[in-house]
Amino acid sequence: AKLTADAVLPLSARPRALAGTEPIVCIGASTGGTESLRDVLEALPPDCPGLIIVQHMPEHFTAAFARRLDGLCAIAVKEAEDGDAVIPGRALIAPGGLHLLLQRSGIRYTVAVKDGPLVSRHRPSVDVLFRGAAQCAGANALGILMTGMGDDGANGLLEMRRAGALTVAQDEESCVVFGMPKEAIERGAAAKVLPLERLSHEIIRFGHAPAQRQPA
Repeated sequence: AKLTADAVLPLSARPRALAGTEPIVCIGASTGGTESLRDVLEALPPDCPGLIIVQHMPEHFTAAFARRLDGLCAIAVKEAEDGDAVIPGRALIAPGGLHLLLQRSGIRYTVAVKDGPLVSRHRPSVDVLFRGAAQCAGANALGILMTGMGDDGANGLLEMRRAGALTVAQDEESCVVFGMPKEAIERGAAAKVLPLERLSHEIIRFGHAPAQRQPA
C-alpha cells in the first residue's frame, strides 16, 4: 500500500502563523525538475525568500546538484543538513534518500532531515515537506508543485492551501511531465496555475507582499 505523509509526520492541529515570521517558499519537483528548477533559481535575486526544495533524486546525487546550482545562481544553494535555518537568499535541497521537514522555533524556521518509509512512493517526499509547511508556516508559505510523474505533493499542496498558504502548480505546456501538477489541480490544491517562466516572478512577488500573510 502507498503510504501518506502520516507515516512520517502525523496530522496535527495547525499552529497559528506568527506575525513577523519570514515568508518561505516550498517547491516540489520530479521528472524534468532538475533543469526546470535551475531556470527558476537562476532568475531569483539574493534577497528572495528562503526556499526549501524536494527534487526526487537518488542518494549521492543531490549534493552535486546543489553545488552546481550554487555556482550558477545569485542565491546560495546547498544540500540541506539537519538543523539548517531557512534564510532569505538561500535554497535548501532535500538530500536523496531522506525526508525534509520544516520546523519552527519561535519566529525562525529550520529543517529536519530524517529517515523514514517511502511516502507517496518517494523519499524525500514532497507531501512530507508540504505538510510540514502547512503545519508550521500556514499563510507565511508559498507552495509550488512543478513537473513530475505520479502524485507526490498533490495532497500536501491541498493541505497547504487549506492552511492559508498561497499554492501554485506549473502549467501543462511548460511541464516535462504533467503528472504531479495535474493531480494537484484536479484536487483543487492550486490557487494559481503558471508557466515555468512565471514561477520566479511569483516567488519574488510573494516575498514582497506581507499583506497576504496576516496571522491566522
